[in-house]
Amino acid sequence: MSLLWVAGFLFVWVRWAHGTEYWNTSEVASVNNGGGGSSPPLLVGLTLIQSAAATHAVCLDGSLPGYHLHRGYGSGANSWIVNLEGGGWCNDIKSCAFRKTGHHGSSYYMEKEIQFSGILSNKPEENPDFYNWNRVKIRYCDGGSFLGESYNEAAGLYFRGQRIWLAAMEELLSNGMRDASQALLSGCSAGGLSTIFHCDNFRALFSRSTNVKCLADAGLFLDSVDVAGGHTMRSFFGDVVSLQGAGRYLPRTCTSRMDATSCFFPQNVVGSIQTPLFLLNTAYDVWQLQQSLAPKTADPQGYWKECKMNHANCNSYQLQFLQGFRDQMLNAVKEFSSYGKNGLYINSCFAHCQSERQDTWYASNSPLIGNKRIATAVGDWFFDRSQVDAVDCAYPCDGTCHHIVFRGRV
Repeated sequence: MSLLWVAGFLFVWVRWAHGTEYWNTSEVASVNNGGGGSSPPLLVGLTLIQSAAATHAVCLDGSLPGYHLHRGYGSGANSWIVNLEGGGWCNDIKSCAFRKTGHHGSSYYMEKEIQFSGILSNKPEENPDFYNWNRVKIRYCDGGSFLGESYNEAAGLYFRGQRIWLAAMEELLSNGMRDASQALLSGCSAGGLSTIFHCDNFRALFSRSTNVKCLADAGLFLDSVDVAGGHTMRSFFGDVVSLQGAGRYLPRTCTSRMDATSCFFPQNVVGSIQTPLFLLNTAYDVWQLQQSLAPKTADPQGYWKECKMNHANCNSYQLQFLQGFRDQMLNAVKEFSSYGKNGLYINSCFAHCQSERQDTWYASNSPLIGNKRIATAVGDWFFDRSQVDAVDCAYPCDGTCHHIVFRGRV
């Protein structure tokens, strides 16, 4: 039987008008972790990057960026996972000004400790391949997927995502990552998109002898047509790129042949990334369903409302539309998956972000494709135990999914 994780309205509502997600995936996961670990999760403290002040590598409000680091040991003492936090984007002055009043725009509001679970867990029974590695989460406070380079003096907004990326990497290199024998860059949602953009840059930080790969979870945002025939996501991403000056740091392999907005969509980038990359995504990404395919602006009468809240409420026409979205996703990665160095895991679930949630990463009832959990698939790929090109059958055939279902308004 499929598992339904119910996202409580009071826990997870964040307005799209303010440029972030309706809900935060870590909060969704915390509502019900039924199949997760049995012991309390690890709490890891926040470290601010003091050296960032010299290069003005600052959050939207001008505060210092930060990260959480838990040291590895034993066989993992010289291995590193660097995880880029996700959390939507801001696309105009109003939304960015709002964003800087919270932890996704200012370190003044960041939690002093956060939980490490899923791929960041320190328990072998929860994270068998990476539990004893050095594990880092870099906090996300620029609103532009660690790519921006601009400043709005009137609003006091610093778009310094690229500088934050560089400052964080220098900080970690000076703390031992320079000598890593193996390293994995990962991220979820907006952090997954950042992982794609910075993957080759990450590879360039290390010697040729270091085994370096990247894992992008729920970062495959598609340039899709919404239910009204418009291009909601293209318009939104275009505003992000323009406002934050992100175009200059997008991969040259894309911007040399396409406009900057097109290059903010990973479908136009992943095929040219040289570093081995693993794409983990749900074929029916609920974030994209709510915000890209059927946002309120494209569905003012609320025809899609019940379907967005619970996939079980989707009618035959809506399911056919969503099957078309799945087809577009599979077409977008067809060439990518043909390269043996890459990995692919696309399951037919209504969810978003699966590597940082314990119940979906590695638990007794985690989602499966061909009897393989996500953590096992990623480990097999990273350590070259086997190639991973796993594409689930179309909904509703997969009974192992942890679908996300919402209460309240969406």
